[in-house]
Amino acid sequence: MRKLLPLLLLLVMAGETRFAHAQGGPPFITDDPGTPGDKHWEINFGWIADHNPANASYQTPDIDINYGWGDRLQLKYELPMAVATDPNKTTKAGLGESLLGVKWRPYEHHKTGEAKSDENMDFSLGTYPQVSINNPTSAVRRGIVEAGPQYYLPLEATTKLGPIEFNGEVGHWFGNHDVPSRWGRGLIAGHEFNDRLELYGELYDLQDINQIGGAPKQRELTLDMGGRQTLDRAGHLRLLFMGGRAIEAVTRQNSEPNWIAYLGVQVLLGPKEKEAPDGK
Repeated sequence: MRKLLPLLLLLVMAGETRFAHAQGGPPFITDDPGTPGDKHWEINFGWIADHNPANASYQTPDIDINYGWGDRLQLKYELPMAVATDPNKTTKAGLGESLLGVKWRPYEHHKTGEAKSDENMDFSLGTYPQVSINNPTSAVRRGIVEAGPQYYLPLEATTKLGPIEFNGEVGHWFGNHDVPSRWGRGLIAGHEFNDRLELYGELYDLQDINQIGGAPKQRELTLDMGGRQTLDRAGHLRLLFMGGRAIEAVTRQNSEPNWIAYLGVQVLLGPKEKEAPDGK
């Protein structure tokens, strides 16, 4: 894993453009402490794939709705149409789990001597408690989704090192009698090449903590690259894209994916930001 970190740095160090905030969240697995802003909406429509030769899961689409309740709080509701393929190459589809969450950023640090703003924030810390709940369908019985409820409690941080900004996340998934508990750990390094295009690299590790019914512990250690491309002048519509694969060997007995992908559209809505008076 240490040898892979330079790959992330190479991605974000190219070019001589101005720096802007790297962002976690869609299309990436790792999230960050950032929120949409007071009374702002961030709505993501995404096609998501996690493919292993024996088992594959897809979300077609995934609808992820986020609302900024104040400048440091975010409310979340996510619902996918889930598709799963088993070792017998049987494909089944149904309504996925509902994912509800509240993101809170209790701490942020800004450059001294400057007015506080997103542009001069050099460190922030937050948490994003979430719960995954099964809907009243037959998706669990048919093997499309895992049994719920499951709970996620992460710690997320953003910091800058020169022209590079890093987003890091460490979280614990609390399982149940059918699903093991897991650790989730992610790192994103990113750069904005201009005011319309952002590119990032991500390293993510999802690993079982315990065993259920004697089944072997599973792990997904993946490396991916992706970004966001603004599609309109007002900045309300963005293309989301990401692709990658497992770092470790992929077999039909483990959960390492031979490829992962995200392709979607992000819609940003909300009141127009008020411009600060000159000199403020």
